[in-house]
Amino acid sequence: MARQRLQKILAAAGVASRRKCEELITEGVVRVNRKVVDELPAFADADTDIITVRGKRIRRAEKVYFLLNKPKGVICTSSDPAGRKKAIDLIDCPVRIFCVGRLDADTTGAIILTNDSDLANRLTHPRYELPKTYEVRIKGRIEGDSLEKLKKGVWLAEGKTGRAAVKVIRRTAAESFIQVTIRQGLNRQVRRSIAKLGYKVKALKRTQIGNITIKGLTPGSYKKLTKTQIAYLKKITCL
Repeated sequence: MARQRLQKILAAAGVASRRKCEELITEGVVRVNRKVVDELPAFADADTDIITVRGKRIRRAEKVYFLLNKPKGVICTSSDPAGRKKAIDLIDCPVRIFCVGRLDADTTGAIILTNDSDLANRLTHPRYELPKTYEVRIKGRIEGDSLEKLKKGVWLAEGKTGRAAVKVIRRTAAESFIQVTIRQGLNRQVRRSIAKLGYKVKALKRTQIGNITIKGLTPGSYKKLTKTQIAYLKKITCL
């Protein structure tokens, strides 16, 4: 394994958050091969170096990968001063994990959690255009011209969104159900795009990340990704 930033290695081993690990280094309580390391940037090799924190050797954490069906009201951050329920709280895992990307509190559905920061960074990088599919419940009947605009891209503050795949599930005068697949990761992109077209989103659920779906997972439940699914994610991000 190539040399990495020391705070990244410590965080991956579950010592603390990356920022806290930086503080531990500058406090002088971290040693690499028995030598105190107290300045940043600092680098080490998790496979070959002996790394200790306050005299205790850290062990390289096994990589873990989960798919969670996030319920409404749960947030996708590692800490929250307001004390709201977090996605990481729903998964029984002995090592420190984090969400790959985010779903806002009102959006439900598929979110991947892992301690593999390299894969997470690639999955969220715009160059790989990882497709994400959503089911959207909209107030009122969304018309064909609005659907075409959604497919071709909608102008938001950051610029025009990319093309989207849009499928009508059913429509009535009172509400519409559509499926939207996007390859971008702009903040609240689906909600904002539909609002820009003059409609209100009543419910939004992400059902699929790439070819990985939440089918069979009830809200709040999770499962480990299979070796095949992990290999797929690595392949599409050229790992």
